Amino acid sequence: MEIVSFRTPGLGDQTYLLTHAGRAVLVDPQRDIERFLDAAAERDVQLRFVLETHLHNDYVSGGEQAAVRTGAELVLPAAAAPAYRHTPAFHLEDIPAEDGLVIRPIHTPGHTPEHTSYLVLIDGEPVAVFSGGSLLVASAGRPDLLGPARARTLARLQHGSLRRLAALPPEVGLFPTHGEGSFCSVSGAGRHTSTIGDEIAGNPMLAYDDPDRLADELLAAPLPIPAFYQHVGPANMYGVPPMPPVAVPELSLPELSLSEPFSSGPSASGPFASELSSSGPAISVSRAERNGEARGAGGALDEPVVVDIRPRAVQAAGYLPGAVGIALGDDFGSWAGWLLPYEAPIVLVAGPEQDVAEARTQLARLGMDAVRGVVRDLGAAATATFELLDLATFTARLDEPGAQLLDVRMPSERAAVRLEGAVERFLPDLVADGVPDRLDRERPVLVACRSGRRAAIAATLLAREGYRAAVLDGAGVPDLVAARAAGDGR
Repeated sequence: MEIVSFRTPGLGDQTYLLTHAGRAVLVDPQRDIERFLDAAAERDVQLRFVLETHLHNDYVSGGEQAAVRTGAELVLPAAAAPAYRHTPAFHLEDIPAEDGLVIRPIHTPGHTPEHTSYLVLIDGEPVAVFSGGSLLVASAGRPDLLGPARARTLARLQHGSLRRLAALPPEVGLFPTHGEGSFCSVSGAGRHTSTIGDEIAGNPMLAYDDPDRLADELLAAPLPIPAFYQHVGPANMYGVPPMPPVAVPELSLPELSLSEPFSSGPSASGPFASELSSSGPAISVSRAERNGEARGAGGALDEPVVVDIRPRAVQAAGYLPGAVGIALGDDFGSWAGWLLPYEAPIVLVAGPEQDVAEARTQLARLGMDAVRGVVRDLGAAATATFELLDLATFTARLDEPGAQLLDVRMPSERAAVRLEGAVERFLPDLVADGVPDRLDRERPVLVACRSGRRAAIAATLLAREGYRAAVLDGAGVPDLVAARAAGDGR
């Protein structure tokens, strides 16, 4: 038996391919299934089952399409009841395969009500459990993703589920889907797989002998819930089309036309459907490029959102007014899904040699398929700028009279290290709630996070509202606090 792990760092998730005696089992596949099918083909194994532990909120599943492509049997928790053909998995009702391989569903509610883990037995011996979002490495799956009204009930259910899995033999391998970097986990430990014995010895979530005490812990300081979760969950319930091609049409600047600034604020179709506001004109694809245009639910022509994926140093030197700057990285898709109108068409801005396939793939993993094209040469149109400052320069600017600082880190980060006098607003809340009223448009806004990545994204959002930003680059608020403390001590 071999278990191959496919980690997607930007989402903090893992897909698994188990192979045994010429057969394979695929667990919790993301939408870009070619990498999993290629791995099966390389090992010359036939995909026999595709298992889903739950209806995912954080990525569009590739399970249905993997089953359609290969003829494999698609298995989902019976209580999930998705709107497409599948084999329902019932608690402790074994699913036999060939050559001594048996899959035993174990109902493990808590992360979601239907959540089911899968114990793998070979010749009657338990060898591995795929625990999805239940028992994780040194942690447990979040119980609050379906809303606060059900969170405590699910947290109490998670207590029983964790103990159910902890009762397995200690040598059984633990292979969770969620892990460090995932907003579906309570915390992260830096490891991605484990054993039941190691978790019994070191997982703090197994130390609680009372369901309410565990619920208190799981709900004490919940992480923010990415806005795209509200769209991905229903997509996985009703089914999604195959992964779109990763090739993106090349557009030139003359093929783009100026339009009115994007409107701001929530709309009738939800807080995620509103366009981001702009301090200047924004570009849209010309009508020549919009044959068969995408339209919203109301039938109105949707204006594209322009997303600059170039490195932040390049963006800072000059980008298109009105664009949202999200430099391409492992977490590009997550930030795009959290900050952009979910169903809006997207035009990418990339460097001359930059590969946009990764950006397209990350967007498609969230179901954001409406990528209209990519622009590579902005010419003289790249007139918007922001400053990137090193720690020493940023600290000096902060000490100037009238300086104003915006901290865009998560609440949990701010609770650990706080800078007195900073205006605090988590990056996505600049879209959901707007720019804090305390900030003055007439003065530059110094923006900080942990490394400069989120602060640079915030700089482009602030520019759309008429603010000038200076970003702490290559350092973060903890470094800033330490530098100011060292200065005060001299």
